Order: sequence, then C-alpha cells, then structure tokens
Amino acid sequence: MTRLIVVGAVAALAGASNVTANPALARCRGGQLAGTFGVVPGSAGAGSITYALKLKNTSASACAVTGLPQGVLLGRTHQILPTHIRAEFPGALSAVLVTLAPRRSTRATARFSPDVPGPGEQSSGPCEPVAWWFRIAAQGGGHATVRIEPRTPVCEHGQLLFSAYGTA
Repeated sequence: MTRLIVVGAVAALAGASNVTANPALARCRGGQLAGTFGVVPGSAGAGSITYALKLKNTSASACAVTGLPQGVLLGRTHQILPTHIRAEFPGALSAVLVTLAPRRSTRATARFSPDVPGPGEQSSGPCEPVAWWFRIAAQGGGHATVRIEPRTPVCEHGQLLFSAYGTA
C-alpha cells in the first residue's frame, strides 16, 4: 500500500506542467517575481495560523524555484524584523524544481504563532513588532518584496515553519 501511494505521488508530480527535472533552467531573479503572502482562511487554531506565499513569474522567460522560501520579515518602513525560517516537516519531503513559465505561479505555506510569545519575548502586548512585508531572497539573485495580508506579529522571534515551493 505504501509503495502505491509513493508511486501515485511521483506520477502526480511528473504530470504537473510546471514541475521539472531540468537542473539547467535559470533560477528566478527578484525582478521576475511578484506575489502575495496572506492568511489561509480557516487555518487559525491552537495559537498558530497559516499564511500562503504565492509568487508569480511576471517576466517573458521561464525560470525555476526550489526548496524553502528564504527571506526576512519587514516592518512598516521596511526595517528588518527578527526572522527564523525552518522547514515545517524537516526531512519529510524532497524539494522539487518548480518551473515557472511566464505568468505561472508557485506556492509555499508558512505556519507561525501571531500571539503566543516564545522564550524571551514580552507577554503583554505583541510578542514582536508587526510584520507588514516579506522580502524573498530570489534564488537567481536580487529579491522580491510582497505585502503581508493581514499584517501580523510573528512570535517565537519571527519563526516561520515553511513548506517547500510547489505548484500553485
């Protein structure tokens, strides 16, 4: 039964139009990407919430992303806030190379606590300053900055438990 599930998952990925095994494809540059980072409806519970990072290739040429999103949280005036990105399920899933044709998108999710302070954080008021923006370090160089909707503190010193990039 386990083998059947694994074979089915591999077949599903192989059939997706924007997942490829082409390692020579150029990685996306910051100037090629635009997107959003917003709450997943119904995801709040047990002191945490999930936000979806959606990135779209706005250029005329294909590019690729892989692995976990990397970047920093930014405040209202784009000041850098504490940010610690970790894998949501370390070692549980291999990253795939996601090809973004022009106007195609990718998605990754981040689970975090907006209101439960971690060790060393204040327990009255917000645990951390409110994050307004997320600046993604593009794998091909540069960065893309997306608005966080709704803006939110990210407790535990900015800890974001991200999934790998996948199909949108």
